[in-house]
Amino acid sequence: MNMSGPSADTLSRLADAAGPAGALRPDSEDLARYLVEWRGLFHGETPLVLRPASVDAVAAIVRIAHETGTGLVPQGGNTGLVGGQIPDMSGSQVIVSLERMNSVRTVDPLNNTMIVDAGCTLQTTQEAAASNNRLFPLSLASEGSCQVGGVISTNAGGTAVLRYGSMRDLVLGLEAVLPNGEIWDGLSGLRKDNTGYDLTRLLAGAEGTLGIITGAVVKLFPKPRATETAFAALRDPQAAVELLARLQDASGGLVSTFEIISDSGFELTLRHFEGAKDPLSHPSDWYVLAEVTAGTDGWLRTMLETALGNAIDDGLVLDATLAESETQRAALWALRENMSEAQKLEGASIKHDVSVPVSSVPAFLQQATDAVTAAMPGVRPVPFGHIGDGNIHFNLSQPIAMDPQAFLDQWQAMNDIVHGIVASLGGSISAEHGIGTLKRDEIKTYKSDVELGVMRAIKAALDPKGIMNPGKLL
Repeated sequence: MNMSGPSADTLSRLADAAGPAGALRPDSEDLARYLVEWRGLFHGETPLVLRPASVDAVAAIVRIAHETGTGLVPQGGNTGLVGGQIPDMSGSQVIVSLERMNSVRTVDPLNNTMIVDAGCTLQTTQEAAASNNRLFPLSLASEGSCQVGGVISTNAGGTAVLRYGSMRDLVLGLEAVLPNGEIWDGLSGLRKDNTGYDLTRLLAGAEGTLGIITGAVVKLFPKPRATETAFAALRDPQAAVELLARLQDASGGLVSTFEIISDSGFELTLRHFEGAKDPLSHPSDWYVLAEVTAGTDGWLRTMLETALGNAIDDGLVLDATLAESETQRAALWALRENMSEAQKLEGASIKHDVSVPVSSVPAFLQQATDAVTAAMPGVRPVPFGHIGDGNIHFNLSQPIAMDPQAFLDQWQAMNDIVHGIVASLGGSISAEHGIGTLKRDEIKTYKSDVELGVMRAIKAALDPKGIMNPGKLL
């Protein structure tokens, strides 16, 4: 890669390749939104933001970058949390935004597939599926702005992984521009294709380091006819794990969401969001938001009421409520979805996106809480997340009297504590947000030399000039 940055001639050629209205220069008022991520942790500089409107334009851009050794940073909706979509501060890396490639190309309800541009927002994808009486199940708090290409590149998870899998599981085929500028058309709607390496799953989760995703075939599912949502106070996290198993057994595996919420995070949401209310009669240390869906109505609510009643009798559940309307369901969901924003409003936070086996979640929560509070008296753990698939967002809010920057300076120290416990339990230091810049150096501690060597060999084979999202992941 050209470390000195692209020449004026190269920049001009790249801008021309992006097409009319396809380039933003540093003097553009719109440039700033591409250069900082949502939490403000990562900032970058760029000589050019390219916004191609076609696959051919993306390919032309990549061919010029390959010829000149220009680093390219693919960017979707800029909602990533590990800095993978932000250029470095050298001012030599060019951003390629897919936001203008935002069409739903085709929908095939009989094959339960849909082909979308990489720049389609997740919400647009969901709505296109719904208009065809189908479900696209991936759901994130940022679904109104995150884009399909970015969600695939980070292998995002969300709240329905328990039932439907992560984004990698929801993609059947991809279209991508490879680092040499060639267009790979892998837009197959096949569910069985045993003809060699699975390039789709290789690019999914590669964080833009192996190519630029321009389109995808995504799976659709029958639209649920019945949905029941419950909010329950629990004895402890072990009770949550046991309740999940009971609900899965009682429903035949139809639990789509099972989210754990700590009292600390719950209190922050109630404090910072007007209209947020505790739906239960008494406070608790732990809560779960559970949702079960099915194709037919009539039995689902009875099943859920019976299972929760039995769990109350056995001391696992202390209290519970079921949504009586879509309005009540939305209010229960808001208690979970507003937690990240509530923590941001509370002050500085150190975040951990980790996973352990579901059965090990209670041990992780106890060990991690004890360890961080011993290391930093007054720190406020705010754990919450997808306990149904073992993914916990173990976030830490600053001690009330502590200087925010002094707290953030302890980020690595807290990472070492939490990630060490995760590793001891056979878990992962990045469950759904990816590696990006934030965890790029840290993965060397938790991945074997063999594993890293294979990853580097793949990168070198596909991108020998290192132009694709340089400095990220590896």
